[in-house]
Amino acid sequence: MADRALFVGFGAPVRGREERAVEVFNEFVAMCGGMQSDGRIEGMDVTLLEPHGGDLGGFFMLHGSEEQCSALRWSEDFRRAVIDANLIVENFGVVQASTGAGV
Repeated sequence: MADRALFVGFGAPVRGREERAVEVFNEFVAMCGGMQSDGRIEGMDVTLLEPHGGDLGGFFMLHGSEEQCSALRWSEDFRRAVIDANLIVENFGVVQASTGAGV
């Protein structure tokens, strides 16, 4: 049962790089969908926020066990995706979280 998660938050695209930001976002969604299919994570939620004056534009919650989330965070494909995202959006970050029974 998923009692841990990775919160992957992001802000607005870097000015002038909006088109590439959409590509990186779609690649990230596809990568996470593949990880769910492969059993590397138990599930994911994607949330886009309406403009509110803050720095957070949206986030992913990648759900899994402690072992799954730890392995994911250090996997080469996830780290590569994080680097791509850091170059294309403002205020990008990954934070470990406890959910459900883990709270």
